[in-house]
Amino acid sequence: MAGGRPSICPTLLYTDAKAAIRQLTEAFGFTELSVYEGEDGSVEHAELAQGNGVVMLGTKGRGGAFDTAMKAAGPAGIYVVVDDVDGHHQRAVEHGAEILMPPTDQAYGSRDYMARDLEGNIWSFGTYAPEIKA
Repeated sequence: MAGGRPSICPTLLYTDAKAAIRQLTEAFGFTELSVYEGEDGSVEHAELAQGNGVVMLGTKGRGGAFDTAMKAAGPAGIYVVVDDVDGHHQRAVEHGAEILMPPTDQAYGSRDYMARDLEGNIWSFGTYAPEIKA
């Protein structure tokens, strides 16, 4: 990660947050920044980095406003920019990730692939990087 603070951080809740952290780091190449566990071993809060972005996650069912708000939420879709789509895809395959679309060249110039995590969230990894112009 290049340093600094991202301005948008997708936040997800998992039934098995520890398994999610393993999959995101091993199969999808995220870097673990922090993991805070409760006395019961559940993940209260975790932060994982990819490039200059961060995803935050925790264990479902812990209570609190966010957990209550997310109770009926479905899976999320998250797009992550990577330089080497084919290499990233190969790593995901080697770690048993469910691939929904293999690396594909898109009409708008991106190359990307799509995978489903252990709890149904859809992760897209590709070369398209939106640009924010000042």
